[in-house]
Amino acid sequence: MSDLTSTAGETDGRTGLHTSEAAKQRLGRRYRAEARFKWLGAGAVALAALFLLILLSTIVAQALPAFRMNYVTLPVDLSAERVDPADPGAANYDGIVNDAILAQFPAVTGRQERRLARGLISSGAPPLLRDRVVDGDVPLGGTVEVALPLDDFADLYLKGLLAEEGRVQRLAGTVRATVEEGAATLAFTDAAILDRAREAGATAGEDGALALTASTASLLVRLDSGVFKLTGVAPADDGARAEAAVLRPLADAATAADGEAGLRVIATPEGQRKITDQEVVWIDGLAERGLTQTTWNTIFLSSGASREAEMAGIWGAVVGSALTMLVTLALSFPIGVAAAIYLEEFAPKNRLTGIIEVNINNLAAVPSIVFGLLGLAVFLNWFNLPRSAPLVGGMVLALMTLPTMIIAARAALRAVPPSIREAALGVGASKVQTVFHHVLPLAMPGILTGTIIGMAQALGETAPLLMIGMVAFIVDVPGGFTDPATVLPVQIFMWADFPEPAFQQKTSAAILILLAFLVLMNAIAVVLRKRFERRW
Repeated sequence: MSDLTSTAGETDGRTGLHTSEAAKQRLGRRYRAEARFKWLGAGAVALAALFLLILLSTIVAQALPAFRMNYVTLPVDLSAERVDPADPGAANYDGIVNDAILAQFPAVTGRQERRLARGLISSGAPPLLRDRVVDGDVPLGGTVEVALPLDDFADLYLKGLLAEEGRVQRLAGTVRATVEEGAATLAFTDAAILDRAREAGATAGEDGALALTASTASLLVRLDSGVFKLTGVAPADDGARAEAAVLRPLADAATAADGEAGLRVIATPEGQRKITDQEVVWIDGLAERGLTQTTWNTIFLSSGASREAEMAGIWGAVVGSALTMLVTLALSFPIGVAAAIYLEEFAPKNRLTGIIEVNINNLAAVPSIVFGLLGLAVFLNWFNLPRSAPLVGGMVLALMTLPTMIIAARAALRAVPPSIREAALGVGASKVQTVFHHVLPLAMPGILTGTIIGMAQALGETAPLLMIGMVAFIVDVPGGFTDPATVLPVQIFMWADFPEPAFQQKTSAAILILLAFLVLMNAIAVVLRKRFERRW
């Protein structure tokens, strides 16, 4: 008896099984392991949030410039000699716009320079002006100031996205410019221009002269009203001398001028950007005269696709996506819910229903392009439905989302407690009344969750729609379910493949709009879930 008592006392003492030093060490290791697991989980969540933040911030930063657009206000001749008031749509608006922009640069005479100056205005400006005149937004009868969209490269330059500019500084000493036959010779009393040329990457010759080419930074010297681009700099006894091209002539056709000058460095070499130094000087001149302005890009938000980046819009794809999603929802939701109700509540449990359930689960994992091939073979080639139409796109996406909706709806129905069914049947309700009056309302929040998952998947699909022709270039905004259309994912896919830098911004902006479309769909689903939610 005393042995048992002694053993029990030892077990309950400090040297017991659960209070020994080894036990405390084990307990400490377990607590530390749990803490490490907790911090690893929190770190994983933080890392995922960081990556998401980087992704969204990158998209937003690239997309924001696409929502702004630069216009130039020009005096446009809309007199009776240029535009017939009886038929304003028949006028030569290309010539009207070209004359308006060339009038801003009277010194431009060469054919190549005139073509370059006309390129500052978007090629979509003449049709836009014609539509405004025909609609009565622009009055006829004389010279009218009209804001016209700039070309995409001029627009990007004004946004600061096309040319990396360096410092702008005033040159020490004085500079004398002598112009002869379109070329200029500049004499600098301060030799510091040689250092600027070396910093720009100029190559040195045997005589110590520095050559500036299209692969070096551009050095633009502004003297009086003239702007000169340095092409070569050499040391001189009284400072330095430079050969230069005349980008903007001196005032009043002067051939010489001297005084203080400013130096502007464009760090991005001319050969590595889509805008020349001559165009830069012209655009800066328009901006200095207050003729350019930045406004909200209504063209992007209200028009369809275009080959010209500055005229391309997203509204056609938005309307196409909305019409396609309506067809998808109208077909997949009732069919999916009805199939789920039958399989879960009414279908007998036999081999046939087992095969159907297995096939539904397998269809949920089939690549989406297979449904595109099915739509191409059945809807287009067999039923001869219109190609590239929201009707066909919605039918294809409905087939793709049906398995997901059926599986989610069955899970929601299965989650309703059996006591609900038993209580309904116990008070005399029929099987149909039990399902539609009691089970289905309680399962509706879960069904809506599955629906929004399927619709979100359909909204982001591209491959099945490419197979039925929705990759076609569609300029007009669709007006119905059978009109040719495209959708947001396909539009993003097409813009991402274009080489123009402006389309890269529009791609990011279209992604933002697609995300906003998805958030709107989720918000509607949340509202509907709250509306149908019931507690038991």
